Amino acid sequence: MYPYQIYIVYLLILSVITLLAYFFDKAKAKAGTWRTKEKTLLSLSLLGGAYGGLIGVFGLRHKSKHWYFKFTNVIGAILHTGILIIIILLT
Repeated sequence: MYPYQIYIVYLLILSVITLLAYFFDKAKAKAGTWRTKEKTLLSLSLLGGAYGGLIGVFGLRHKSKHWYFKFTNVIGAILHTGILIIIILLT
């Protein structure tokens, strides 16, 4: 398996985890129960789950009123896309 394939799998797994975190946080918000910390959601996005975070913000419409969620997810997606391109070019 090539390094870029491993990185793509990493991004996919973390994106699914991030999307699930957004989904469950939205469900908890509707139910009025304990919530996931914003720091946790933003950290997941920056660590590689930005694509799932973007789906969470724009698809689920969760945290869409907060500019820093949009900004962090877009920056995370750009960052990890750049890293993926560099890995591809170096292999």
